Amino acid sequence: MIGDCKTMITVVSGLPRSGTSLLMQMLHAGGQPILCDDQRLPDPDNPRGYFELEKVRSLERDATWMADAEGKAIKVISFLLGRLPADHEYRVIFMHRDLGEVLASQARMLERRGQPAGPDPAQMRSYFERHLETVTAWMSGQPQIRVFRCEYAAALRDPEATSRAIAEFLETPLDVQQMVTAVDPTLYRQRVV
Repeated sequence: MIGDCKTMITVVSGLPRSGTSLLMQMLHAGGQPILCDDQRLPDPDNPRGYFELEKVRSLERDATWMADAEGKAIKVISFLLGRLPADHEYRVIFMHRDLGEVLASQARMLERRGQPAGPDPAQMRSYFERHLETVTAWMSGQPQIRVFRCEYAAALRDPEATSRAIAEFLETPLDVQQMVTAVDPTLYRQRVV
């Protein structure tokens, strides 16, 4: 049974470039306390910021700080979800985005940073598909986790409906209209038509 929202940890997750930063912006605008350190500054790929916490990267080695996330939202990339300590309760908002868009966004980010292109897109797509199947199965077997699937395209197309659904899932009186103002459709780039 899921417990008190004051001790619940809201986790925003998904693949890289799937819209997790957008969702953190929406939650923040709606009045949800967030846990981040602003070490990763806004840039052309995320002009409104990343809303990340550096400590998340070391979850496997040190999770003593997780109590600081109770009652707040924290961003945890999908590859690190399995490292969440089982002694907390989580509501995971899992972002889904078309894999073609994810891959295009990653390629554009690497290009903009002058970094070499990543692995073959077909291989990456296959890897991401397998990973998503694995993490979905893992989450469904965790009694301390409840999951809300959030579609990136739907959040941009109808941010009000998405915001209301998130507030209902979190059982939190978020300011839906403020959440809507955090959504900038012009930042929907690498769109698959």
